[in-house]
Amino acid sequence: MKAIILAAGYATRLYPLTKDKPKPLLDIACKTIIEYLLDDFRKIEALDIVYVVTNAKFAPVFDDWVEKQKRRDHPFPFQLKIVNDGTTSNETRLGAIADIQFVIEKHKIDDDLLVAAGDNIFQFDFADLAAFYAEKNSDVIVAQELNDPERLKTRGVVQFDDEFRVFGFQEKPADPKSNFVCPALYIHKRESIKLYFEYLNFQNNPDAPGYFIKWLYPQTPVHAFVMPKPAIDIGTLETYEQVCKEFETPGKSNL
Repeated sequence: MKAIILAAGYATRLYPLTKDKPKPLLDIACKTIIEYLLDDFRKIEALDIVYVVTNAKFAPVFDDWVEKQKRRDHPFPFQLKIVNDGTTSNETRLGAIADIQFVIEKHKIDDDLLVAAGDNIFQFDFADLAAFYAEKNSDVIVAQELNDPERLKTRGVVQFDDEFRVFGFQEKPADPKSNFVCPALYIHKRESIKLYFEYLNFQNNPDAPGYFIKWLYPQTPVHAFVMPKPAIDIGTLETYEQVCKEFETPGKSNL
């Protein structure tokens, strides 16, 4: 299995913290945001390479970070490779979906694929996600309950049946049909990877990953893994400061 971590954004909402540092490399308590995700990845035994896709501005910063990872006491059990998508500004960014396809093409990925946003902290055992993926033998997304009607309108909203198979998906809906939302964390079967090219070839939205999931589930079976605790999305300065305070105390976060 391969993995792609999406880290090509410019995080302008977190300025000045992210003026010269990518959001995934901001520190929270004892480690960076992306390192929480990579420690979760340790539970997926099949994973052998993790690609971190970023932009031309932050690629050197990530390269320096990778060199530091090589000297850590407990190295990751997979390779880390930084992929520069060549963009230089928020206005010229490729978009998350286009970045995924960029990495697939550049590195000729032909394997099961784990995709994750680089700015989320997850609060569950990824071994359970891997087991669910093996059980369903289909593409898998994650879902979390959100009982806030206004926030639902700003997220990707998923519907699934009693067997957790997805039968509906809305991106930022005016009238949400479910109270389950989907952070950007997916596992694709090897056979599904080619669908990124097909999706983009039809001139579909290249940015918000939820648009791809909305297009994907009618093409191939997709199941939703319901997380026992919500993901923490580091989207604003206020959220970042709150999470830092929460993680400095025992018990981590109540977000």
